[in-house]
Amino acid sequence: MNAMRTAVVTAIVCAVAWASTQVGAQDNAAREARDRVEIEALMWRYARALDTLNADAYAANYTPDGQFGTGANATKGAAALKKMIVDTNDRQTAAAAKGQTRQPMYHMTTNSQLTFTDKDHARLDSYYLTVFGAVGQNVPVRVAAAGRSIDSRVRVNGQWLIQTRDVAPKD
Repeated sequence: MNAMRTAVVTAIVCAVAWASTQVGAQDNAAREARDRVEIEALMWRYARALDTLNADAYAANYTPDGQFGTGANATKGAAALKKMIVDTNDRQTAAAAKGQTRQPMYHMTTNSQLTFTDKDHARLDSYYLTVFGAVGQNVPVRVAAAGRSIDSRVRVNGQWLIQTRDVAPKD
């Protein structure tokens, strides 16, 4: 009888342990699915802020110490990120004042692969395009940039943000 009781208890313990790992795996899969949607929304906000040259919205997509670029030319921190967008806007405004047509900007991220390194950190590998839209018949569409990026995403206070955006990776 003891052997039978031990076998039943062992079977129940094994079943509960297996079921709990299945529930944990489902929880992880559900969390990752939500996180993917949130990171996709982050990239949309990033692109729209950049395309509209909204410096505050652009910097809000980054962590407080967030960084665009790497090495000596990196732009790091909210104030520097805002200044980068303000300077771009100033250059475009100056060009428009000289009679140059101001074309709408469109930043696109394509062929992305998102990899979670843990529940609060992710790496986004992708290609990007920067396109200036057509303005009438005399100003055609122009591809301004194309390349590859490796970006670090981090969850801060429950919100996914860009920690680093490297648009000229060495690997």
